[in-house]
Amino acid sequence: MSLTSLAHLGELSAGQWDALVPAGQPFLRHAFLSALEDSGTLGPHSGWQSEHLLWRDTQGTLLAAIPGYRKSHSYGEYVFDHAWADACYRAGIDYYPKWLGAAPFSPVGGRRLLGDPQAAGQLLQALPDYLEQHDLSGAHINFTDDRDNQLLAETSPWLHRLGCQYHWHNRGYRDFQDFLDTLTSRKRKQMRKEREQVAAQGFDFVWYHGGQISEAQWDFIYACYANTYQVRGRMPYLTRPFFSLLAERMPEDIRVVMALQQGQPVAMALSLVSGDTFYGRYWGCLAEFDRLHFETCFYQGMDYAIAHGLTRFDAGAQGEHKLIRGFEPVLTDSWHYLRHPGLRSAVANFLEQERAGVRAWASEARDALPYRQA
Repeated sequence: MSLTSLAHLGELSAGQWDALVPAGQPFLRHAFLSALEDSGTLGPHSGWQSEHLLWRDTQGTLLAAIPGYRKSHSYGEYVFDHAWADACYRAGIDYYPKWLGAAPFSPVGGRRLLGDPQAAGQLLQALPDYLEQHDLSGAHINFTDDRDNQLLAETSPWLHRLGCQYHWHNRGYRDFQDFLDTLTSRKRKQMRKEREQVAAQGFDFVWYHGGQISEAQWDFIYACYANTYQVRGRMPYLTRPFFSLLAERMPEDIRVVMALQQGQPVAMALSLVSGDTFYGRYWGCLAEFDRLHFETCFYQGMDYAIAHGLTRFDAGAQGEHKLIRGFEPVLTDSWHYLRHPGLRSAVANFLEQERAGVRAWASEARDALPYRQA
């Protein structure tokens, strides 16, 4: 058995990689990850250098893998360790470079330890030596699933961290009104009023699949996406070519809703659909309109999920405002291996307290949900 790294996913065939990826996880597919690399979104200039870890048998057969990246900062991860890096800086300890197992810029839960469980466990056991040989401060694996959690919990000394997101669940609703009927009177009126306010501004909404979108429309989609960063004085993570490559390589998973006013597009929300899940990803508009964000990003997605029998709507990280719109708190998991013993001890103490706080917050957050009590 051997642990090797891969600097470009294109060196491995899509068939080999995707054979390890469970169904319904589009952000781990060869098409998605290679589009990030081939579009120039990732690379040394971005602080995200691909370093996928592979575990092969003596015949060279690929048995397990982790999509991975050498990081020189902590942006775009959605599991925030800036305080750990700052503490290391003050103590004269190098925190970067570090290694991250993740789907870049995608805070979506799922499998990270790909392939055969036994082989994935062996890869984990070999990882500390790899970190030492390559002078990496540690390894971090974000947004893992239950199988990953079990493997990592059995491999000392990985540290467990909890987070909280908000997901909406389609409980067999016939239509949006059927969903509204499950809410308290006040919240039901609030959502109905929000939708009426958007309609009163003359908006229409048109849905597209990936294969239906022209390059001119992708230009508009990217302009909207980039504007969400530019208004905050930041550069967007994704490049324009990424969107064209994504449309070329996995059009069947892409859904875009465009908001039109007097026939002209002014906003959009791009999502991926896979299995039973609607993944809301990127939103943007060219001008500010009252309540348009909630309609385009949330209510349109709910409508789509209901109409197409999708049972879960994952709208991404953060956003307590989702609670009052029916998105329920969901705990997320990440795992951290830190080589420096002092740092590892301090972080372990912190995480023990943080886990209790996150669980308490998720429990309290349920009180803000708009659903009628039985």
